[in-house]
Amino acid sequence: MTGVSPALASGSPGGDGWQKLNSLALRTAITADGLTRHLDALQSIAVRNGGNRAAGTPGHEASGAYVETRLAKAGYKTSRQYFSYEQFVLEDSAFELTAPTPRVFTADEFSAMSYSASGDVSGPVVPVDLNLTGDRASTSGCESADFEGFVEGAIALLQRGTCPFSDKVANAATAGATAAIIFNQGNDVPGDDRTGVVSGTLGTASAIPAVGTSFAIGESIAATTGSAARVFVDGTLKNTKTFNVLADTSGRASETVVVGAHLDSVAGGPGINDNGTGSATLLETAIQLKRLHIQPQNRVRFAFWSGEEDGLQGSNYYVSQMSEKQIAATAVNLNFDMVGSPNAVRFVYDGDGDAFGAAGPEGSAEIEKVFTDYFAMKKLPTAPTEFDGRSDYFGFIENGIPAGGLFTGAEGIKTDAEAAIFGGPAGAPYDPCYHQACDTTDNVDPVVFEQMADAAAHATLAFAKVKSWKHGHGWGGNGLDKITEHVQNRGSHAFR
Repeated sequence: MTGVSPALASGSPGGDGWQKLNSLALRTAITADGLTRHLDALQSIAVRNGGNRAAGTPGHEASGAYVETRLAKAGYKTSRQYFSYEQFVLEDSAFELTAPTPRVFTADEFSAMSYSASGDVSGPVVPVDLNLTGDRASTSGCESADFEGFVEGAIALLQRGTCPFSDKVANAATAGATAAIIFNQGNDVPGDDRTGVVSGTLGTASAIPAVGTSFAIGESIAATTGSAARVFVDGTLKNTKTFNVLADTSGRASETVVVGAHLDSVAGGPGINDNGTGSATLLETAIQLKRLHIQPQNRVRFAFWSGEEDGLQGSNYYVSQMSEKQIAATAVNLNFDMVGSPNAVRFVYDGDGDAFGAAGPEGSAEIEKVFTDYFAMKKLPTAPTEFDGRSDYFGFIENGIPAGGLFTGAEGIKTDAEAAIFGGPAGAPYDPCYHQACDTTDNVDPVVFEQMADAAAHATLAFAKVKSWKHGHGWGGNGLDKITEHVQNRGSHAFR
């Protein structure tokens, strides 16, 4: 855990930042046309570059150049933070049951785990510490004791839950497994799909091949006596050089507000909702701050991350390069990753932990409150979403920096209760084109996107302007409690 910046520790409460905040001018300047132009540009870049904007590709290079050009035109000095990492490239994969009843699974029924070892393995399937009833709370494969009596040379059948996929697969390999099958947990987590196909990453190269599949398939395999399977993964590791794009406003560097979104897409599509929407939100907010001549009290650093789709590479690298002093001088991280899902829920990260039991670092509760108070003033319902480590806030909260942000849902399935509150079809994904070629400009809910962009701009301005500090990261209540009193209510712009 890092220290506290001197300004945070010594700053007196009661400044006028929160009390006088009025984000109306900024929100009004962030128009449908401006946001749309950025999405259209990113879509065109993908079309010209093999259909994607993945890290290390010409599509990402062009995306970075577009952001730099627009920021420079607005008056920013941009910089590139270069870094390299081992990128997993999947060439081919297969998953099938070989006994007792052979079945070849289709491409939409399984997914090779990113950073899986290559191999073509066949053998008996051995379930490992599964929980298929009740709340399906699972620690399957998280402890070496789970593999007591495991048959060496078998394929381990593992259930999602509790620990990272990499830990499950590493423990399986240590126990003598020749491959691993990880199936979904089968429980209910708002904003996350715990029944469909697991599409995950191991982070670093594993010792054995590993694939993910759905809860239903895993449950069926576990219930079948004499199950045997084939797991085939053909992947390579490629050293990839890429870059984050950074741009700063004026203001106190000792209270830097890092506002981030990832600019890369998956290799399989143009990545317009994921995450052109977050990138467009950051870019338009930065442009309009300059156009309106807004002078932040605290420095805002707009960060367009790369390599997120390969395991949060860019944001993790950024944090890893910071000194203790620089970490202490980072007041907050705001993260915007997928804010225009076509079957959306307005999710706000659960900073205080009251919904999921795990709070973010001190100050995260105040970030959540800024968003929820704003949406309440706009009479727009929200729902909490968990800090599950799946986006670029992760490196920040791991280093004690308060974080928060917005999300409208990925592959998770909308519940009946959510459909009743937010509209859209229940039983369908929040984003049916998640990580697919159809994640184009047609895969964005324009009304929700603009609502989320306005909220992002409001929060950015709030943390850029606030003067009321308390000891430690975060803010005291004397200013925060009054923020919603000065948010002027207005209807959403028509987005077309």
